[in-house]
Amino acid sequence: MRLEIHRQHPEPRKIQKAVELLRDDGVLAYPTDTVYGIGCDIRSKKGIERVYRIKKMKPDQPLAFICPDLGDLAKYGLVDDRTYRLLRRLTPGPYCFILEATREVPRALHMKRKTVGIRIPHDEVALALVRALGNPLVTTTATAGGEALVDPADIDEQFPGIDMILDGGFGGAVASTVLDLTGDGIVVVREGAGAVDTL
Repeated sequence: MRLEIHRQHPEPRKIQKAVELLRDDGVLAYPTDTVYGIGCDIRSKKGIERVYRIKKMKPDQPLAFICPDLGDLAKYGLVDDRTYRLLRRLTPGPYCFILEATREVPRALHMKRKTVGIRIPHDEVALALVRALGNPLVTTTATAGGEALVDPADIDEQFPGIDMILDGGFGGAVASTVLDLTGDGIVVVREGAGAVDTL
C-alpha cells in the first residue's frame, strides 16, 4: 500500500496509520533526508526478522535506527562530552553514528561488537514517525543492486513484502555518511550525503 504524505507537514492521521502498522510487527518504507529507508519498530523482533528477509540481508549485516533527538539517542549509545559536542553540531542531519551500545538496545540488533548505528535525520516524516511511535525506528536503505531507489513506485515493485510505503515523492540518491565514534578519533566508514571536511 502506498500512502502519499506531505514532506514538510506530514498529516497526523497518516502518521498514526503507519504507527499502528509498526506496532503490529509491520514493515514500511519512508523518506529520510537522504535515501528512502525500510524499517520497523525497534521493539518488534518479528519486524526486524522481516526487514532482513525483505532486503535479503545477511544475518551479520548491521541495521541502524532512527531517534528523534539527542536525549533519546543517549539511551541507546554511550556518549561522552566530546561525542556529544559533535552530535549537537551534526544533528539533525545526513549522518549515521556508530556508538558503543547501551543495555537498552534490543539483542536482535547486536552484532559481535556491541555497537549500534544511530541517525537523527533532518526529515519531518521520519521524525514524526519516531515521535508518534515512542520508540526508535530500525532503518536500512531502500537499495537494489547497490543503487538507491529514489522512486517510491520502484520500491513498491522491488520489495513486495513491505506493508506500506509513505510516499513523499522522489527521494535522494546518496546515502548518509557513516562515522565510527567508538575510538579516540572519528573514522569515516562511508562517505555519503554528510560533509566530512569540517569534522
